[in-house]
Amino acid sequence: MIIHITKDNFSAEVIESGDTVLLDFWAPWCGPCRMMSAILDEVTEEMPSAKIGKINVDEESELASQFGIMSIPTFVLFKDGKPAQKFVGGRDKEDIIALFD
Repeated sequence: MIIHITKDNFSAEVIESGDTVLLDFWAPWCGPCRMMSAILDEVTEEMPSAKIGKINVDEESELASQFGIMSIPTFVLFKDGKPAQKFVGGRDKEDIIALFD
């Protein structure tokens, strides 16, 4: 499932959820972000239980600053409410799916 994350729902959807959550820091004008969006859609089709949050850096600059986002797309994987992994740039579908194993 893909969720639009804002500063208002961040705590409930990511920190307190207890789920593994992949956050996608993106912007609508970013070409590589749009490519990754299609891949993330495929991941959620194949793995409906995968929780992916999209954070628009133009609208949620506070969250982007909080996680030191300098370029996009940047992904932050949360496990048990804590950041476990961070990577910048595109990945293929298999790499994204492996994050949820």
